[in-house]
Amino acid sequence: MLRIRHAFRLKKPLNRSSNPAMIWWAQHFSVRKLRRAAHVMGPTLVALAFAGAANVAHAQGTMDFSGAQTLMGTFKTFAIYAGAVICFGGLIFAGIRMMSGRFQDAIPGLFGALFGAGVLGWGAGWIGSLTGQSM
Repeated sequence: MLRIRHAFRLKKPLNRSSNPAMIWWAQHFSVRKLRRAAHVMGPTLVALAFAGAANVAHAQGTMDFSGAQTLMGTFKTFAIYAGAVICFGGLIFAGIRMMSGRFQDAIPGLFGALFGAGVLGWGAGWIGSLTGQSM
């Protein structure tokens, strides 16, 4: 970089042959090497393009979602239990703080109980709506 600034300041032409980075790039990415890389990789890329298109065509209609209802039912049950545990834990935390007279310290526990109720209600409802299960 200093060599380039120095050449411009002195209004001399830049001698590009003495630039080591330029020499390295010219040696490692010559037209011959790029042409050779394209020659080697070209058939592979064409074969992968056609193989991918053929696999997508074969995949039509072969997807099996028979276990999705069971899996989503498991997620819904987990959301119900997790929401209940979070809600109950938040209420216990807030209750202990309130009984000791520290009402300001009980506020995070109440928000935790509210979050648990949200997980309990909306989480299970959202998971059930993904599979059309009734609540």
